[in-house]
Amino acid sequence: MRSRAGLIGVIMGVLALLGGAATSPAQAAGRPPAAVTAPGADEGCAVLAAGASAAAERAVAAACAQVAAGVWYTWGGGHGPQPGVSYGKVDPTDPASEHDPERLGFDCSGLVRYAYAQAAGADILNGDASSQYYTPRAAARFTAAQGLAPLLPGDLLAWGTSQDLHHIAIYLGAGRMVEARQSGTKVMVSDVRLGGDYFGALRVNTGAVTGHVFTTWGTGVWTKAQPSTRAARVYAFPGPTAVRIACQKHAELVTADGYTNDAWSYLPDYGAWMTNIYIQGPAWLDGVPTCTS
Repeated sequence: MRSRAGLIGVIMGVLALLGGAATSPAQAAGRPPAAVTAPGADEGCAVLAAGASAAAERAVAAACAQVAAGVWYTWGGGHGPQPGVSYGKVDPTDPASEHDPERLGFDCSGLVRYAYAQAAGADILNGDASSQYYTPRAAARFTAAQGLAPLLPGDLLAWGTSQDLHHIAIYLGAGRMVEARQSGTKVMVSDVRLGGDYFGALRVNTGAVTGHVFTTWGTGVWTKAQPSTRAARVYAFPGPTAVRIACQKHAELVTADGYTNDAWSYLPDYGAWMTNIYIQGPAWLDGVPTCTS
C-alpha cells in the first residue's frame, strides 16, 4: 500500500503532466489565497482610508506597532523626558491602575505624543489631551456635529469639554481608531465612540507652525468667550503654554498681578479671548494685526 505522501506525490505529478498546477479551493473560485499574518500583528490596525499625508500615515504605523507589541496602558505613561514608553503611576480615581507603576506603557496622550514624534522626527505634541487638541499645530479642526465624514487617518479625536478634554485617540479610517484607553488594558483598536462627550477632532500640521505664536505665563489663567472678564470661561492654562494668536483688540480694561491693560488677543485654536496681561511680550503684541470685528 502506498503511503499518504506517496499518493500526494503521484497526484501532483499527474497534474504537472496535464499542464496545470495544483490549486486550492480559493484559487479555483477565482480568489487569491489568504495572506499570512505575522504572529502578534493586529489585522485591524492600519491606515484604513485614502487621503492621509505621509506624516499622518507614519503616525498611524507607529501607534499600530504598539498594538502589535502588546504595550500596556499605564496612567501617566509616555510622558518622560523623551517620547516613548515609561512606567505609569496610580490614578487615585481608578482602582484598576494599581499595577500601572509596574508596567511600561502609554496613557492616551502619551501614545499620541510618541506616534507623532516618530512621524515628525521631533517632539511636537508633548502634553496632555487638552494641550494636544489645542495645539497651534492644528491644520484643521472638526466639530462633533460633523461626525467622521471629513476625517482622514492620523487625525486626532478628543473627548470631554472645552474646559477638560480627558481622552484622545488616533483615527484609522472606516470608523476605527487606535487608542490607549484605560488601566488594565493594552493599546487597542476600537470603533470610534461618537456618542457621550465626544468633543471633536483635528488634523496635525507636522511642518512649520503658521501664524503668530506667543507663550502665556501664570497658572490657572482662563480664556474667555468674549474680551471681557465677565464673559463665560472657555479654558484655563495649567501653566506657560505656546498659543497661536490671530489678532488683538482694545476692549475691557483689566488689572491683574500688578499690570493694567485693555488689550485682548483672540486665540483661534481655543475659539476664545485672553487678556494680553498673561501673554509674554509688550502690552500691545508686536506684529499681531488688529481684529476687524
